[in-house]
Amino acid sequence: QVRLVESGGGLVQPGGSLRLSCAASRNAFSIYTMGWYRQTPGKQRELVATITSGGTTNYADSVKGRFTISRDNVVNTVYLQMSSLKPEDTAVYFCNARYIVEYWGQGTQVTVSS
Repeated sequence: QVRLVESGGGLVQPGGSLRLSCAASRNAFSIYTMGWYRQTPGKQRELVATITSGGTTNYADSVKGRFTISRDNVVNTVYLQMSSLKPEDTAVYFCNARYIVEYWGQGTQVTVSS
């Protein structure tokens, strides 16, 4: 019942910046903990960042200081601002919404390469 649509992925140079967006379909967006996860071929999906309904954030050590997660409850959207991007950040990035039930988006490809 919750549709999550990611956007903003693409090809970026090392050291560059990119902002991902995830639009949610529900008006009750504000109660969900939102998160970004990423996955590369042959590896398990890993947490990148989360933000609670109260605005508390959590980041993976690998992205701390470079990525910022934020949310806009008026337009039901969560963002991931990525700076100082590295080739190892290359992955499919997935949006996640969690309350009682979890929902996942289809993912958006981020490629960091010269």
